[in-house]
Amino acid sequence: MDKRLLDILCCPVSKRPLRPLSAKERDQLNDAIRAGSVDTVAGEKVADPVSEGLITTDGQVVYRVEDGIPVMLPEAGIGTLQLAGFTQESGRAQNP
Repeated sequence: MDKRLLDILCCPVSKRPLRPLSAKERDQLNDAIRAGSVDTVAGEKVADPVSEGLITTDGQVVYRVEDGIPVMLPEAGIGTLQLAGFTQESGRAQNP
């Protein structure tokens, strides 16, 4: 993702900055999606794995990136609190 775009994007709800989802975080999320235990914040079941994503710097919400385009709809966010054992990459948070 273009660094300039990432610098201006923020969570549409909390206004927190975003960073790329790490491979480890993505794998943890996709394991939970495959298990059928992930919903969007709007309560819709997430069926498709995430190939690329952005996560708030506090590690609370993940937004998909589809074909290089961030899907920044508030209702499309995926809350990480529902993910048992989800661990945010330490030392990655900026501007919490």
